[in-house]
Amino acid sequence: MGKIYDIFHGPRRRFAWFVVVLSSLFLISWIVGPGHTFFHWAKAAIEVRRQEKVIENYEAENAELDRRINMMKNDRDTLEKFAREQYNFAVPGEDVYVVE
Repeated sequence: MGKIYDIFHGPRRRFAWFVVVLSSLFLISWIVGPGHTFFHWAKAAIEVRRQEKVIENYEAENAELDRRINMMKNDRDTLEKFAREQYNFAVPGEDVYVVE
């Protein structure tokens, strides 16, 4: 603690105080000043994480849709069930009742 006291009360005290004040102003401007500050970086990091979660959700949804498409291409029963449920298709002579 004595060395720090000597720095700020010795022959070069003005320079030491100048460095402390200048460094403090720089840190304050970096944290809350205009432009690309620490807060902007934090907000950007949060936004990136949120966007990555959205991308993961879309990729999972895309994989599910690909699975369903493959099922409909390869399984005639699944395709028939989908057509009946979504588009109310029926075989000739069959009665269709739509309940909503």
